[in-house]
Amino acid sequence: MSNILKAFINIVNTYQQNISTVTSGNNRANNMGEGLEHYIQDMFASTNNISDEEVRLEKLSKIYSYQGNKNNPPDLMLKNSDAIEIKKLESKNSAIALNSSYPKAKLYANSPMITKACKNCEAWTTKDMLYAIGYTHQSSLKSLWLVYGDCFCADKETYERIKETISSGITSIEDVEFTQTKELGKVKKVDPLGITDLRIRGMWHIDNPNKTFSYLYEYDDNCTFQLMALLVTEKYNSLPQADKDYIETLNNDNLSIKDVKIKNPNNPVQLIDAKLLVFKV
Repeated sequence: MSNILKAFINIVNTYQQNISTVTSGNNRANNMGEGLEHYIQDMFASTNNISDEEVRLEKLSKIYSYQGNKNNPPDLMLKNSDAIEIKKLESKNSAIALNSSYPKAKLYANSPMITKACKNCEAWTTKDMLYAIGYTHQSSLKSLWLVYGDCFCADKETYERIKETISSGITSIEDVEFTQTKELGKVKKVDPLGITDLRIRGMWHIDNPNKTFSYLYEYDDNCTFQLMALLVTEKYNSLPQADKDYIETLNNDNLSIKDVKIKNPNNPVQLIDAKLLVFKV
């Protein structure tokens, strides 16, 4: 079973590999966004050095239970472990576009926003949500945040309250036909002829971790590559001891592991114990 520490170690050991290598090396992807997705996929599965695609796919099938796409989040689900959402940025501080999917501290199997295939890929009810946020410039991956949703996303009720309030407001409009959808709503027959529909979608954004966690880490413009992983201490303690021992005894001057305190996303005056892992060169 893979986890964030295994991926972190793989990235540290292969940081020279840029996205152009991933994109063009074996024709797996045609653009930088897909290149980043394949890079993350390989780092969690330790398949980056496997040239035989059949062998690679066989190993991926043992690590992952689900792979989505831009219309069907999450992007990846580790078997018996986390859900992973991958976001590519072309500016180091730009906000993250989540489109119709609000920020998630956890992923729930009963969510109407996920596919049947995702719900049935394994026996599960709740998964921790891990965001992999990569900043790319030209052909290089300049920085990568691996940060869990419960470090910066509020509980689902916070976002669903807004969504439900908007939807209920739409239904109160007189003389229109409202249709239930997975989005905020759809109003049919807006005009007297009944030939115009209005589709209402949520376009969610959330601040870049460089901004959200600026009190913990300051982006270094002088670095070639920066890797940051943030997770609550409880999650860190639950990871395999062998992986923790390996990374904590790794003799690398570019790597640091710190105990930090982060703001509770549901109540910022409360602080939560967390671990911040940083690798920069």
